[in-house]
Amino acid sequence: MRLLVLLLPTTLALALAACGSSVSDSNGSADQNLANASDTLTPVPIPVRVGELGPNFQACNADGAARHPEDGQSLPVRSAPFDNAPRTGAVAANARFFVCNRSLDEKWFGIVYDRSGALAPACGVSEPADTRHDYAGPCQSGWVQSAYVKLIAGDDQPPPVANQAAPAPAGG
Repeated sequence: MRLLVLLLPTTLALALAACGSSVSDSNGSADQNLANASDTLTPVPIPVRVGELGPNFQACNADGAARHPEDGQSLPVRSAPFDNAPRTGAVAANARFFVCNRSLDEKWFGIVYDRSGALAPACGVSEPADTRHDYAGPCQSGWVQSAYVKLIAGDDQPPPVANQAAPAPAGG
């Protein structure tokens, strides 16, 4: 009797398995097409967030300057932290900007910048923000690759902006 009880579940499982239909191998190609489609999809824009550290800190907590491997290149600004995101602007070599947040993988910085290439108080991110929110101020914003950003600490003098004359030396 015990043997019958032990064999009954196994026999039932085998009988049910025989009732199913086989799956063709062609379904694998649909998965492959989906994987290839993800390479060509355009990412949804991701806004730059300000006030991430709370009301006791500046809305954007760091300053940066664009650095490039070759002179004269500009740093592309994208709508999301991905290589295939649409380009929304560019930052000139050595231009200054506010660094507001970063992507989870830390390969991208969310920045706020003025087209002049200087840190502009009018952007409204050098003062504390009461809440965390998407940037919607008068300046431009977007995402740049962090490898091409030099973070600026303290009261460092900004590097000269391309197309801006260097100051004349003092004294004579």
